[in-house]
Amino acid sequence: MLTDNSLDWACGEALAFGSLLKEGIHVRLSGQDVERGTFSHRHHVLHDQKIDQKVYNQLNDLSENQGEYTVCNSSLSEYAVLGFELGYSMVNPNSLVIWEAQFGDFSNTAQCIIDQFISSGQSKWIRQSGLVMLLPHGYEGMGPEHSSARPERFLQMCNEDDTIDTNHVTLDETYAAQQLHDTNWIVANCTTPANFFHLLRRQVLLPFRKPCIVMTPKSLLRHPQARSPVEEFVSDTSFRRVIFEDGPAKDNGSNVERVIFCTGKVYYDLYAARKQLGLEDKFAVTRVEQIAPFPYDLIKEETNRYPNAELIWAQEEHKNMGAWAFIQPRLNSLVLSDNRGIKYAGRKPSASPATGNKYTHYNEQKQLLAQVFNVPKTSF
Repeated sequence: MLTDNSLDWACGEALAFGSLLKEGIHVRLSGQDVERGTFSHRHHVLHDQKIDQKVYNQLNDLSENQGEYTVCNSSLSEYAVLGFELGYSMVNPNSLVIWEAQFGDFSNTAQCIIDQFISSGQSKWIRQSGLVMLLPHGYEGMGPEHSSARPERFLQMCNEDDTIDTNHVTLDETYAAQQLHDTNWIVANCTTPANFFHLLRRQVLLPFRKPCIVMTPKSLLRHPQARSPVEEFVSDTSFRRVIFEDGPAKDNGSNVERVIFCTGKVYYDLYAARKQLGLEDKFAVTRVEQIAPFPYDLIKEETNRYPNAELIWAQEEHKNMGAWAFIQPRLNSLVLSDNRGIKYAGRKPSASPATGNKYTHYNEQKQLLAQVFNVPKTSF
């Protein structure tokens, strides 16, 4: 990876933990199979195959005065474990405390903790928490269970208004910090190891504490394009709330036909389809990495860059799920004055998070891409 200057997701996470540990910050990670990672990407605890119960945690052997790294597999009692980690994060506000669900839907049985204490903890109990919840999320055709971390639930519980009056709100350099201060929690869906690295570090470096709900990937853990160069991890870089289009469309301005906003794994599907169709200069794809608080300032900047483009929100989740209901009024409040509105491209409403049939899944993916790029489904 270093030879190719291409670091994967597991390396980005390990760099976040390791850099904090070397700064004397305690890092704590718990959840089902977190020692190796549910998808066998982490391997932070090595087991001796010949000596029973002999283990080695390599991140506790970085330097002499480092912080302690605690990583422990927990039982399948999500309600109890998440409650414990929440309490730990409040008692130890200067630690990075993470609870990872084995699959996103595993948080369902901890919903009481989420609703009663995490989302409303500061408002109800006057207690701040920097707890991070890593919830694997993504439609890979693996069936309804384990496909969705239910981002719509977390977004619905955000305390942010769904419109903004730019005549009375100044979108200056202090705006993003004020949003973080005012929000009840952060909801993110990163697409690069470097951005995930910075998101985790920001949890400790902020001068206050907010819970952070992260829709973490599955297939992107080993996706050949989900890589970051070393230069994106160094000291003069930071978390990017929005990753702007950086291809040929970037400099095509008023000639761009569509701006496609998305979040998470679906970006790589859109990227591949756009390349296949040869539309790199006509269709811009913009990634919303921090969904809440909504990055009004950066989204406004991006829509201004393409004044004649049609605006599309593309998601792999069904229309009544995912971020669409959260995104639509917020983005419209920015662009309706320009006689533009955001349009939806994705799966139709459904009672189930995902189909359990692989053929149907692929067919739905093709339909999604056909809607986004306005081409026949047979193009894919």
